Parts: sequence; C-alpha cells; structure tokens
Amino acid sequence: MATKKVTVTIPEDLLDEIRAEAAERGMSAYVAEALRFKRDRDRLRELSDWLQDEYGPLTEDERTAAFEELEDLDAEHERRRAAGKHNAGEAA
Repeated sequence: MATKKVTVTIPEDLLDEIRAEAAERGMSAYVAEALRFKRDRDRLRELSDWLQDEYGPLTEDERTAAFEELEDLDAEHERRRAAGKHNAGEAA
C-alpha cells in the first residue's frame, strides 16, 4: 500500500498517551487505525442521518437497545483484549 508522510500538530499530553499506547505497533500504524475508525464513524453517522431523514428518528426504545448492544460489544472487546486475543480473523 502506498503511503505519504504528513505533518500534524497534536496536544503534548495526548501525544504522550498515544506514544505509550502505540509503542508496540508504531505511531504511524496507530494513527492510521485511528483515522480509519474516525472516517468509518463519520460515514456511519451520515448513513444514520439519511435513514432518519427517510424513516424518521429513532424511538427511545430503539436508542436504548442500540446503546445496550454497543455496551455488549465493548465488553466483548475488553474481554478479548484482557485475554490477549486481538486477531482480526478470530471467530466470536
């Protein structure tokens, strides 16, 4: 994959935290992953907006169910991380 070097300005305290987190895989890989995540969230928000424009806003029950599902996913992620299993191809 082609890459391109860029310069960015990051608050010093955030940079210190990122360096500690990124040590094993490297700063570039960490930042690229974070940017992909942000891009994906932006696209998901755009899709959500389109769906709400077409079908109306979520009900409180739908919103609660979605947040509960996200909490379950976060808990599973933390469980796997704690167990040292973070292979992308691993089955749930």
